[in-house]
Amino acid sequence: MKPTIVVTGATSGLGRLAALKLAQQGAHIIITARSQQKAEQTCQEIGADRVDAFLGDFTRLDDVRRIGHEIADRYDHIDVLVNNAGVHAFQPRTTPDGYPEMVAVNYLAPWLLTHTLLPALQRAPAARIVNVASEASRRHGILRIPQDLTDTSPFSTRGSSERYGKTKLLDIMFTMELARRLAGTTITANCLDPGFNTTGLGRELRFAGILEKVLTRLRIGDPARGTGLIVALATDPRFTGRTGGYYTVRGTRQLQPTPPGNDPSVQAQLWYETQQLLDPVAR
Repeated sequence: MKPTIVVTGATSGLGRLAALKLAQQGAHIIITARSQQKAEQTCQEIGADRVDAFLGDFTRLDDVRRIGHEIADRYDHIDVLVNNAGVHAFQPRTTPDGYPEMVAVNYLAPWLLTHTLLPALQRAPAARIVNVASEASRRHGILRIPQDLTDTSPFSTRGSSERYGKTKLLDIMFTMELARRLAGTTITANCLDPGFNTTGLGRELRFAGILEKVLTRLRIGDPARGTGLIVALATDPRFTGRTGGYYTVRGTRQLQPTPPGNDPSVQAQLWYETQQLLDPVAR
């Protein structure tokens, strides 16, 4: 039986490449997208009979919850959830819900989508959750929980890297705590550093397109490496039963999260504070 795999952020970048590769392996793909036009283009590229699309805006948590419930209600089970959607904003923006955009899209949305899809994942014989993180997490500045979850204070273009790194550290911490909470079940949870990739590089920078072409010619930032690790964590038998890991494309080795993200008590605190924050919308 072909696996059913959810991939967020699948209309561009690593998510699109991963969705294509997984479909080529025989999986039925479910993608989430904000743009109907991009969703249709991606579906055509994958093959209309092998993919379904659900539209919603990940800056709106009600949309995330709705998409999760729609997927869970439509499918008998979900075999794999790949939380890939993300954004690196070079200027501060606040979501309609009042959250900092990068925190909402990169962390709160995957937390909520995972929470909503858990019943469908539990119905699978052996399900996997794969969260796309980043070694940018090591440049996260000072971690403050729960303040960072709602911090809409201004930052510069240079300062955006610290904010982005912090959201990726939150993803890693979320994965570790999720793996502990799912221990003894048929669901595993792992995360990864896809390395530097030119695909979708700095979409908000004016010179991003030119820079991407230059780096591609120099064979720097090959997206195939990051895609390969996403696909491996999603389907490779080598990772069967392995959970709570943070892996890098550099040798497919396991990494330790940077402090304090490696502290189980801090991971548990983050889970609790996120749950308290999202309780009304998570239902």
